[in-house]
Amino acid sequence: MHIGAHVSIAGGIQNAPERAADLGCEVMQIFTRSPQGGKAPEFTPEILKEFALRVSRYAIRDTYIHTPYYINFASSNNRIRYGSVSVVRDELERGSLIGAKYVMTHLGTAKDLGEKEAAAKTIEMLKKCLEGYKGKTKLLLENSAGAGAIIGDDLKELAKIIKGVSSSAIAGICLDTQHSFASGYDWRDFEKTLARIDGELGLENIKLIHANDSQTEFASNRDRHEHIGKGKIDFTAFKNIVAFAEKNGIDMILETEHDEVKEDIELLKNLKKIK
Repeated sequence: MHIGAHVSIAGGIQNAPERAADLGCEVMQIFTRSPQGGKAPEFTPEILKEFALRVSRYAIRDTYIHTPYYINFASSNNRIRYGSVSVVRDELERGSLIGAKYVMTHLGTAKDLGEKEAAAKTIEMLKKCLEGYKGKTKLLLENSAGAGAIIGDDLKELAKIIKGVSSSAIAGICLDTQHSFASGYDWRDFEKTLARIDGELGLENIKLIHANDSQTEFASNRDRHEHIGKGKIDFTAFKNIVAFAEKNGIDMILETEHDEVKEDIELLKNLKKIK
């Protein structure tokens, strides 16, 4: 199990490995394009070569890609829906070019279609996204905090979508600790929560963890990350989460603000040493 954070690609993806190393990252997460929209920067042969060299130089063991924020497979707008298909597929292809292990994505919102139809449309769009895909980078679905009918706050829903798509290109899920806490999974009651997740999804489907504490109360349905040990989840819960990740070889990525993310990384590394 390795620990890292989301880092900037300002000036090009080739700059991310050094930034990650400066924070103490063993693995890193990046956007490969603006999360707000616009054309993706080209990956020239020179950029790809330099990126690979710096990943090796700074001992970054794995790279993870987060898709842009605007993905919505369940939109009633065809342009948004098919645009989401195109962008996620492109991120998978770009991930394969840079040797990324996973691309993770949120799925969108059910507010246009309603819960049942939105799930069916999401499955349909994911199938289109993955049709004919031969790359090495796999897709992860990320759970949500649940605000505004966002798809994936219930892990049973993600399990249904993964089963419905039935593609080896979907490896499982990226489990965000803050999102799950905000959507009703209480990490303070660790064994009960773990058993619930196992029943709803299967623990073997957790392939990556976004390690974020929560600014908001349990079951708030609000997406508000906090530095580890400074939020509502509590320190003991993170000790248990780290032990679970270590036992199962699941990397952990912090998405906290960079003013203190270096301290968060060090804290998780110290928790990892506790047996």
